[in-house]
Amino acid sequence: MKIAFEHIRKTFFTFRGRVDALIDVNLEVADGEFFVLLGPSGCGKSTTLNLVAGLERPSGGVIRFGDQTVADADRRIMVPPRNRDVAMVFQSYALYPHMHVFDNIAFPLKIAGQDKERIRRAVEKTAEMLGIKDMLERKPRELSGGQRQRVSIARALVRDPEVFLLDEPLSNLDAQLRTSTRGELKRLQRKMGITTLYVTHDQTEAMTLGDRIALFNRGRLVQVGSPKEMYRRPEKPFTAAFIGSPPMNLIPAEIREEGGRLRIAFDNAVITLGEAAERLNGVAGPKALMGIRPEHIRMAENTCDGVLCGRIQNVEPLGREVIYHVQTEKNRILVLSEKESYRVDQTVGLSFRTERIHLFEPER
Repeated sequence: MKIAFEHIRKTFFTFRGRVDALIDVNLEVADGEFFVLLGPSGCGKSTTLNLVAGLERPSGGVIRFGDQTVADADRRIMVPPRNRDVAMVFQSYALYPHMHVFDNIAFPLKIAGQDKERIRRAVEKTAEMLGIKDMLERKPRELSGGQRQRVSIARALVRDPEVFLLDEPLSNLDAQLRTSTRGELKRLQRKMGITTLYVTHDQTEAMTLGDRIALFNRGRLVQVGSPKEMYRRPEKPFTAAFIGSPPMNLIPAEIREEGGRLRIAFDNAVITLGEAAERLNGVAGPKALMGIRPEHIRMAENTCDGVLCGRIQNVEPLGREVIYHVQTEKNRILVLSEKESYRVDQTVGLSFRTERIHLFEPER
């Protein structure tokens, strides 16, 4: 099922005044796509999910499922949730504690009036896909958190919906279980081919799960793209800082064009980027933000022969790699390195892979 948003707005009126939860959102989700809605708390991602489910009415714009209009603010069209063929899984498991796992999964089919044999086959098939077939006679209190979340997912999938909506379903699980469950969820979605919208604030989840990602901030859609595109070609400073761990360094800089070549001046350093026309990327200048990821910076020991000189203020060992916090004269710069030999208070020289430098308009 293809889902399209056209100029979607959502406004709430509270005791504190007007809140614009979504502002002119235009978005298209392909049929069978695993699509992730990413952003910080309060950015509008859960509101977007609720609009798809029919739990909220848009203040403006149109939502379409395929060729069918399910919501149109101007024409006052609002298809109710029961007629949208969507299934939703929330952060909380929301299982019926007095029912066995079988009955929890079977509940939507029983409400729909399906016959017992068809319900039994559907429940067993779905439970087997999720690895919980041997738990059908247990009650929720006998299950771990990960097992309860699988039951919640099974209850949504047993209906064989056209659209599958997940609102931070893994946030209650511990780190190791989240990792394993992510892999199972991705495998299951690919096998079933259901159009899936997944809400998260965790960029690692977004990068590992999504075919594409929509990044939101303060109700606005910042950027849409594949995980690789979002990481390698961020269009805005917000994308550069939000996607990636550790985040991209964003350094105030000045653009200088000399003889058709672009020079970037920052701190007490100047970098030549080469042909100016290829690297300006729409930045009007002369002020800019220079972005570079920590893994694209090299450190030289006890020397200031690099482009920039600084002192290590903090060291974060990650096992295979180390994050170094280097304080230059004007900026703190993160460097990701496999070398473990550098120490706090050590003076180092920094050099930059110029082909990996990004330029952004300064945010106002």
